[in-house]
Amino acid sequence: MRLYSPILLASLFVTTTFAQPKKTSGTPVASQAVSRPKLVVGIVIDQMRYDYLYRYYSKFGTGGFRRMMDGGFNARNNHYHYAATYTGPGHAAIYTGSAPALNGIVGNDFYERNIGRLMYCAEDTSVSTVGNTGTAGKMSPQNLLVTTIGDQLKLATDGRSKVVGIALKDRGAIMPAGHAADAAYWFDSKDGNFISSTFYLNELPQWVQAFNARKLPEQFITQKWEPTLAMNQYTESTPDDEPYESVMAGETKSVFPHSFAIQAGGSKYEPLRTSPYGDQITKEFALAALKGEKLGQHDVTDMLCVSFSSPDYIGHAFGTHAIETEDNYIRLDRQLSDIFTYLDANVGKGQWTAFLSADHGVVDAPGFLQQYKIPAGVKSYGEVGELVKSTLEKAYGPGQWMLSYINQQIYLNHSLLTEKKIAIQDVYELLRATLLKQRGVVNVVNLHNLGAEAMPTLQENLFRNVYHPNRSGDFYVMQPPGWIEGRSKGTTHGTTYSYDTHVPFLLYGWGVKPGQTLRRTHIHDIAPTITALLSLLEPNGCIGNPVEEALVK
Repeated sequence: MRLYSPILLASLFVTTTFAQPKKTSGTPVASQAVSRPKLVVGIVIDQMRYDYLYRYYSKFGTGGFRRMMDGGFNARNNHYHYAATYTGPGHAAIYTGSAPALNGIVGNDFYERNIGRLMYCAEDTSVSTVGNTGTAGKMSPQNLLVTTIGDQLKLATDGRSKVVGIALKDRGAIMPAGHAADAAYWFDSKDGNFISSTFYLNELPQWVQAFNARKLPEQFITQKWEPTLAMNQYTESTPDDEPYESVMAGETKSVFPHSFAIQAGGSKYEPLRTSPYGDQITKEFALAALKGEKLGQHDVTDMLCVSFSSPDYIGHAFGTHAIETEDNYIRLDRQLSDIFTYLDANVGKGQWTAFLSADHGVVDAPGFLQQYKIPAGVKSYGEVGELVKSTLEKAYGPGQWMLSYINQQIYLNHSLLTEKKIAIQDVYELLRATLLKQRGVVNVVNLHNLGAEAMPTLQENLFRNVYHPNRSGDFYVMQPPGWIEGRSKGTTHGTTYSYDTHVPFLLYGWGVKPGQTLRRTHIHDIAPTITALLSLLEPNGCIGNPVEEALVK
């Protein structure tokens, strides 16, 4: 426990203010406090594309999404600034203002050349699970190489601010919370508990134990997912049971109502992730955290980072225009309203700030696009990798020339190339000529020599911002727009195209000037906007700029 001297404590202003000298006409005057909100709430909606705000606007109530849109600031042309639109990198970028090239989170999984194997973005074998005896808690932010908003808040207050991260997904809780957080909590599908790791603490706080004892997942797993509205009111969706939608485990058709089958040998509560109940559990845990940690009740600003993971699971399974997707967003809107209502009552109206974004967008299911004669297609994961292996062995002889193909990137065996005195550029020219003949390949980009590539400047910068020497591949295999890789049903994300990069950025509450902008902003602008609002130093890997027009001057 860190101890503070009475003199130090006495020197600090209370009620979320800090001493700052102020001058008038060159004459020194007594110091005046810098105002800050009592609480900052960061909200990430996993896989929320920008247009969902308006497609479902008429179905939203006035207390959730529309409260932020109508009464806050809306950066309507907000995009990702790198070519790795996945969950881990997205959460890292939102809260660091950085890019994978600096923060090191180049994918959910990636090949780490320094250790010679695939690595999960949040893995940490040096820590243990807190909350049960399983391995799902062997996680931490050790692979994140830069600071977050929460880290900067901790540094600025000498650790007195509380910072907590929450999500179903471990990476959705850990990357936002950062290194100095009080804790990050995520959902273990095996026992239905929220857990953490010894990186943060050695035992779960009493409020977490009490929440887990409520056993909400056990209540939900026996229920069915019924539609909220009459089926004919889902006017923003296609008819139920389209052929390109996935079928949930234990079901024979992709239609309402959905039940949750428990698979033998599987994690009992895993099916809840692909349902609105996942968001409801997340919301309930967020409310418990607000109460249990007394967030917004201290003499310095606190921060709560909440990521809603279920929209991603549902989107992957059913696609962008499914009734399931619309129904989930209607329900999620109510979850947000519940949180905001709690904040008004317990932190105080006008005393908190919230921002909302998404970790990536999503492409319309290829089957849906093809119904409108829009070019689209599906590739298996093996198509590129197997062709690369066979091409290199035919040209250079037997050997493990490719270490991995992941995130649309080819990782070459540099040691073998050096031993055989083969230049990477020669390999690139060979593979590019070969892969461009394959269906669903529009370009092959040499990440070592981007300046030589003929491509739009915008896309060149996306590749430049994703390249990390020890964690990125050598060549990026670009698919045409509308194509996905690795799944025949549902949809996915991960490309440089606008459907994956264009996501919301909403600001609401204390210090926010209501309005909107259509100028292009980027994900790396979120963190410096929040730290500017708080009068803090931006995170140490930040490359963005504050959205000035969103802030009260």
